[in-house]
Amino acid sequence: MNRTLRWGCLLAALLLPAGCGGSSASDAGRTAPAATPSPVTLRIMLPGDRAADYDLVLKEAQRRLAGTLNVSLDIKFVPWNDFGRVSEVALASGEEIDLVFDAPWLHLSEMISSGYYEPLDVLLEKYGEMILTKRPRPMWEANRYGGKIMAIPLGVSYAMGHSYFVRKDLREKLGVPPIQSYEELIRFAYLLKQKEPDVVPLIAAGNTSQQLYSQAAFRHYDDVQNQIRPTQALGSSLMLYYQRNDGKVYNLFREKDSLVRDWIREARRLYVDGVMHPNVLGIKDFQDPGFSGEAAIFPAGSFSVDEGNQEKLKRYAAGGELESVTFYQDIPKANLSNFAQWNFIAVPVTSKHKEEAIQFLNWANEKDNYDLLAYGLPGVHWEPVGTDRYRTLKSGYQQFPYVWLWNPDDDRVPATDDRTEALDWFIRRAEHFTPDLLTGFQFDGTPVQNELNAYARIEAEYYTPLFNGVLDPEEAMPRFEAEAGALLEAIGTELQRQIDAFLRNKRR
Repeated sequence: MNRTLRWGCLLAALLLPAGCGGSSASDAGRTAPAATPSPVTLRIMLPGDRAADYDLVLKEAQRRLAGTLNVSLDIKFVPWNDFGRVSEVALASGEEIDLVFDAPWLHLSEMISSGYYEPLDVLLEKYGEMILTKRPRPMWEANRYGGKIMAIPLGVSYAMGHSYFVRKDLREKLGVPPIQSYEELIRFAYLLKQKEPDVVPLIAAGNTSQQLYSQAAFRHYDDVQNQIRPTQALGSSLMLYYQRNDGKVYNLFREKDSLVRDWIREARRLYVDGVMHPNVLGIKDFQDPGFSGEAAIFPAGSFSVDEGNQEKLKRYAAGGELESVTFYQDIPKANLSNFAQWNFIAVPVTSKHKEEAIQFLNWANEKDNYDLLAYGLPGVHWEPVGTDRYRTLKSGYQQFPYVWLWNPDDDRVPATDDRTEALDWFIRRAEHFTPDLLTGFQFDGTPVQNELNAYARIEAEYYTPLFNGVLDPEEAMPRFEAEAGALLEAIGTELQRQIDAFLRNKRR
């Protein structure tokens, strides 16, 4: 007698006068109910911290999943600062992962060229109807690799919302009017140094995984006149960059009069003058000093400060309040976009549950499920404001949708002030942007992979110290160039060669 039958007999013996050792007339023709198969466990690797109320939300998600998909979720959270290294090691070692976050500014191209990710076109066609329909065609077309969907784009807009989070209570205390320009922001930082000695005026990102949030690099987000931006070859670096819309690659070692060099020199001045945090390179999460009240100004990837972050500050600074200060110019056609996204979620080739992984994401891209996983329990963590806005009620669940769910149909914007909401909606309309000449271009790093690897190791020693002012550029830049100049030149030359070929084909 097999195990299933033995357990069935034991249950019947407890409930019925007759056992299961044989059959009777009354049992004739009956079949035992089919056993529910054990749920498939999906292993998901995401950056960030486990939210305090994660288990409450996961319990509700599992309840909903039980009636639709037979899967359970095992989500591994890795701190942002460690995610690139940890995920790369996991993928290279063949660790069983079913879904993993990646990004062009992390190592998406390298992981694709190394063969770590499964092409998704067929899987999405079979199991991902909601995933496909919730993202517009330009988003799919601009985010293919070698003509294939190698990872699902996570995005809601065609530009990133960026601002500086600023201590509004301190600004008002010092009688400073609302800040309207970058120059006014820096004047406020110097005033803070003079009048508020217990507060560090400014901090930026000092780690390599977020180096576009370093002091000098963050300036490029508001550079409408020159449109300086990173390249596909070095997605989080301005050592190679594009400007305007001319299809040319610029090398910072060669561009002695570059605006980027001006930004670096200014960062040095801020550091030497004691305006920048003295330990900017040693702080793992550069926003922590801002939310703890230690620093008064810091960069952020949002146009608004949500209630959860306001609550963080109030725990440390009674009466503390943050405001968002942005210099983004919402003028139609003034900004370029290549419609590429910055965040993705991929299915590793080592996954044994590829179909279930896509089925789960398809389920998660249904409106009610998206709301749950993006914002938490309705009525507990958040409440809807209309159909496309929300208001935070409790900060216990901040599991940001941009690391695994983001889609433009379901995402809500915070119900804040009219200006902030107007900016959020502005960047979600493709027609507001001038198309980048390189829309659809993808860089193949294979021909210069050795140079890319060697350059990355050297850049890690110089980039954030230079772009945060810790190193004197007059002394450090020549050393940097002596060590890495030939490597960067080779990478830039190959990038330009591929761009030229792309543009030739585009004109045909």
